[in-house]
Amino acid sequence: MDQMNKKLQKIIFLGIMTGFIMFSWLQPGVAADLIKVDGSSTVFPITEAMAEEYQKKNPGIKVTVGISGTGGGFKKFCKGETDISDASRPIKPSEVDLCKENRIKYIELPVAFDGLAVMVNPQNNWVTNMTVKELKKLWEPEAQSKIKRWNQIRSEWPDKEIHLFGPGVDSGTYDYFTEAIVGKEHSSRGDYTSSEDDNVLVQGIASDPLALGFFGLAYYENNRERLKLVGIDDENLTNGKGPILPSFETVANGTYQPLARPIFIYVNKNSADRPKIREFVKFYITDGRPLVREVGYIPLPDKVYDLALVRFEKRVVGSVFGGKGSQVGVTLENLLKAEAK
Repeated sequence: MDQMNKKLQKIIFLGIMTGFIMFSWLQPGVAADLIKVDGSSTVFPITEAMAEEYQKKNPGIKVTVGISGTGGGFKKFCKGETDISDASRPIKPSEVDLCKENRIKYIELPVAFDGLAVMVNPQNNWVTNMTVKELKKLWEPEAQSKIKRWNQIRSEWPDKEIHLFGPGVDSGTYDYFTEAIVGKEHSSRGDYTSSEDDNVLVQGIASDPLALGFFGLAYYENNRERLKLVGIDDENLTNGKGPILPSFETVANGTYQPLARPIFIYVNKNSADRPKIREFVKFYITDGRPLVREVGYIPLPDKVYDLALVRFEKRVVGSVFGGKGSQVGVTLENLLKAEAK
């Protein structure tokens, strides 16, 4: 009988331990020294740089950074599979609902400014600028299978095919571009070459003289000898200054409209209570600030970083954008100040 009791106790103990291990595998960050990040390919270079620098200072810490696109990242994050989600737009209603369904509370933190660059191949000698109306005519859903040649945009442009490249539908860059240019998020023609990996888009435009595409300014800066920027004219809707090329200066001072935007990380509130993740996030928005410029992005004003740090330290959950997704022409500082009052 004693032998049977010992066997039973052993089975129960093993069962409890197996259950505990399996439960821990299902949690964000599995172990105390692992930080799991996924999401936007636009934000990826910033987070990757932050992770590398943080790991140098903390050799026992492992930060994994994936690229599933903003939408793909939120799907994982809102199921509790990651600690931090990179996002090139604010969280949108369907993602808010998914997080709520899985009892995931999140802290939204802006980390940088980015401009969406429109580019052609360097061999293109006819396009130097485009208006918002022309971009809409090219990218709206009604353009599919109809607007296929350059002279359909401007009559003086050549009677040659246009080959379009852009982010996939899981990309926050896609969401923001469609909101800013077409006027409705997630609304565009579908007959273009898409990828969640911006490097694929770089290669596509760089190798095709008839190409036009868009993605984050930082990827242009890293491949500027292979691509040609197109100036964007918002037709006096915002700046009234004619065609503007995206640059650190025009994005930061707000003249490059409507294709300048903030980008974010979202932190699982429960994960934020783990010391190593708390330290990593604080590093990201304090000592890590210079890395933003180093990898080709536009740093936020110090006041905005300071307000974001307060938001994180107070564990303020939710989005200052109301969970409504992409919004054009908003002022981060005013939104964060209003919340802090």
